[in-house]
Amino acid sequence: MANERITPDDLPEPRYEYGADDHVFVELAEAMSFTANVKAMAITQQVAEREIDGVIENCPANASYMLRIDPEVIHPDDLIAQLREIESDLDLTEYEWDTRLIDVPVLFQDPWTHETLMEFRDRHQDADATDLEYSAQINGYDSVEAFLDAFVGAPHMVTMVGFVPGLPWCFQMVPRSEQLEVPKYVEPRTDTPSRAVGFGGAFSVIYPVQGAGGYQLYGRTPIEVLDVDQILPDFRDSMVFPNPGDILNYRRIDRDTYDEIRESVEAGEYEYTYQRVSFSPDEFFESPHEYTDDLTAVIE
Repeated sequence: MANERITPDDLPEPRYEYGADDHVFVELAEAMSFTANVKAMAITQQVAEREIDGVIENCPANASYMLRIDPEVIHPDDLIAQLREIESDLDLTEYEWDTRLIDVPVLFQDPWTHETLMEFRDRHQDADATDLEYSAQINGYDSVEAFLDAFVGAPHMVTMVGFVPGLPWCFQMVPRSEQLEVPKYVEPRTDTPSRAVGFGGAFSVIYPVQGAGGYQLYGRTPIEVLDVDQILPDFRDSMVFPNPGDILNYRRIDRDTYDEIRESVEAGEYEYTYQRVSFSPDEFFESPHEYTDDLTAVIE
C-alpha cells in the first residue's frame, strides 16, 4: 500500500447489475481493498449529495456498493447512467471527506470473551492456544503484547456496516505489507458476547449484540455501537453510531477503567470522545504512517 496512488485506472471497469426489481449493484473490483472501498465511499457520497429522486438507501462496501431504489420513481438504467457519469468525473487524487476520529476503549484479554473462546476450542484452528496467541503466531509476532501493540498501533477505518445492524467492519490504516490477517474459526461459534472486539480476514469488528460469530476474539469494549432505544446522547439521530468512513482508534484500558465507563453507559450518560477531521485518501496512501500519526494526535 505504501506509495500507492489512487486513480480510477487502479481498478477495473465497474460492473453494473440489477438487484431484483428495487436494487442496483455495482462491483468495483473482485478483491476487497482500501482502493476499492475508498472509491465506493466517494461515489455513494456523491449520490447522497445529489439527492437523486427514487434512491431510498445507499450502502458502500469493501469492493462494491448497492443502492435501493423505488422503481416507480426511477428506472435502474437511468440511475446507472448517472452512476457512470459520477464514476467518470471522479478524481480520487483530489477527493477527501469530513469524518470522525473516534476513541474506542477496549479491555483486551477480558474475562467474557476469554470464557467464550475457551468454550469453542474444538471449532478453532489451534485448540491449544487462545485467539490472541494464535493470531500473534501466524502474523509472526513473538508475543501477544507485541501483536496487540500492532493492533492498536494504527487506527482502523470503518469500510461498511453489517452483517448485523450496527457492526462496523474496519480495515487497519497501515501499508498492505503490514496488514494483520487471521482466518475465521473453522466452524462458527454459537455465542459471542455483545461489544466483543474481533478480527477476521483483514477486518476488525465490534459485535453489537450477543450472538453467533466466527471472528477471532481479542477483547471487549464497554461502549455501545448500537442503541435500539436511542437512550445514549450520541444515538439521538440514529440507533447506529459508526458510519462508513469513520475512523476508530482502539485504546487499551484496564478493568477499573472498563467498569467506570460501563457504569456511565448503563446510566445513559456516556458520550463518545471523537474529533471531526478531514480525511485525504491520496495523502494517506502517499505516506500512511506519518499521516495516521498526525491524524491520531488530535485525540490522544
